[in-house]
Amino acid sequence: MVRLFVALSMPEATASALSELCSGLPGARWVNPEQFHLTLRFIGEVDGRTARHVADELAGIQMPSFDLALHGVGTFGDKRAARSLWAGTRPAPGLDRLHEKIDGAMARLGLPPDRRKFAPHVTLARLNQPPIDRLGAYLVHHALFSAPAFSCDRFVLYSSFLSHGGAIYTPEQVYRLDGYDDHAWMADEAEDWERAEEARERESWEQERRAFMPAYGYGD
Repeated sequence: MVRLFVALSMPEATASALSELCSGLPGARWVNPEQFHLTLRFIGEVDGRTARHVADELAGIQMPSFDLALHGVGTFGDKRAARSLWAGTRPAPGLDRLHEKIDGAMARLGLPPDRRKFAPHVTLARLNQPPIDRLGAYLVHHALFSAPAFSCDRFVLYSSFLSHGGAIYTPEQVYRLDGYDDHAWMADEAEDWERAEEARERESWEQERRAFMPAYGYGD
């Protein structure tokens, strides 16, 4: 199984502007600037064959590029139980249209819809009970945050691996909005994922067998 989502990556200048927001708040676990992204559609865990179908369906999306500007900051959850800190965006019809096209592509594959309302943002930090006064001061101080607009001419299919240090995001394929793929999807990628999953399952079973046998007086 592989955990997938579709997102916009942040250009270097925008990531640099966002990184300047990443300080001054106790209880914040800041996102690495290399991991900044704007999620367009969370897909979740799928098997290798479905992952290939997702990649192929996304390749059919075509629309003009558009400009996007980040503006303002906010949190998810109220101030007493804020879960994450984010930078928002200015209204962008092109962004909404791209989200709709991706949603439609996933619907054609029969994947369950994302029930959450689309709220475009770039996550800056995960929060762990930050002092309310410090959080309020941070939000006021950065309320007028704004970064220059950048051209969105591509989007990315990412895989996500949850490690002890947090999620690791890996770009699997980049799509140009004119329909051109920057990186061709490997024909055997789905099979590779499935073989890797089978190998992990075999290793897990073997570890359980080794632990079980001595406990009941059996040897290898």
